[in-house]
Amino acid sequence: MKKIAIALAATAAVIIGFGSSAEAAGKTKVCFVYVGSHTDGGWSQAHDMGRLAVEKEFGSKVETAYLENVAEGPDSERAIERMARSNCSIVFTTSFGFMDSTVAVAKKFPKVKFEHATGFKTADNLATYNSRFYEGRYINGQIAGKMSKKGIAGYIATFPVPEVVMGINAFEQGAKSVNPNFKMKVIWINTWFDPGKEADAAKALIDQGVDVLTQHTDTTAPMQVAEQRGVYAFGQSSDMIKAGPKVQLTAIEDTWGPYYIKRVKALMDGTWKSEQSFDGLKAGNLTMAPYTNMPDDVKKMAEDTEAKIKSGELAPFTGPINKQDGTPWLKAGEKADDGTLLGMNFYVEGVDDKLPK
Repeated sequence: MKKIAIALAATAAVIIGFGSSAEAAGKTKVCFVYVGSHTDGGWSQAHDMGRLAVEKEFGSKVETAYLENVAEGPDSERAIERMARSNCSIVFTTSFGFMDSTVAVAKKFPKVKFEHATGFKTADNLATYNSRFYEGRYINGQIAGKMSKKGIAGYIATFPVPEVVMGINAFEQGAKSVNPNFKMKVIWINTWFDPGKEADAAKALIDQGVDVLTQHTDTTAPMQVAEQRGVYAFGQSSDMIKAGPKVQLTAIEDTWGPYYIKRVKALMDGTWKSEQSFDGLKAGNLTMAPYTNMPDDVKKMAEDTEAKIKSGELAPFTGPINKQDGTPWLKAGEKADDGTLLGMNFYVEGVDDKLPK
């Protein structure tokens, strides 16, 4: 409950009057629940930029509110219900660990629309949305394959859920496309947002000999460590170049604004329906930050790969690909289907780690 109290205190200016002003003014109330701070420099900040895009697009027709630093688990259910009871027309819950809580609250409030990021459970009033982050991670992997002198990268992972496993595998596939012997070490920290743990994991990976870092966590702490230690790194969810001006190679920027605007518009014009969205670079759900701190030929390679993914010429998970133990997964030319990707629970060859259960 402590984290919710912190969130409510931190967003008091947003929450005060919540529940009457929007309804009285005939506005559509658009609400968000964040696992981290709206200024975390990563995941939650990217979602908050989407919230601000909604405000800019619809002006006085909408009112937005958010809760931040909401812990996954029972705390999240209380936070989401708080939103539902406060005249929110739609609630976006923006962390995988909010899934069951969102399902539970959606059942209690059938007239409120809910959308859950990166999950897979739906209902008549509950949609899910995700992004093909793996497309960007494949590009990052290719860059790492060229920039790493040792042929070893380190991955700071959160939880062994499909999105994260997919990201690890995509990075490894990208790296192997330019260096077949490339290896990747993984450290799991079992949290999305903890600057201290993220920094410790970054230091541990560098001490293990990696010379490129990537992360699936929400803050700039790993990038700051990379800058201090002189190790190349990739930003996560937002452009982190300010934290690593000499070492950031690029970053996957989550661009949620267009999606949030589309869904709020659908709500306002009565066409909203429950669906499962899974778009990527082509749709603009994610963009690549400028390619920096690399030779021109590596930059050109990354730009070409990005263009091929957008055009459909290249799909990162195209065979032949073996699983970690060497057993075949995809035959030559065979492409992974979305169902397999969204349920991914195995490593590909080259990942130097045992996947937690």
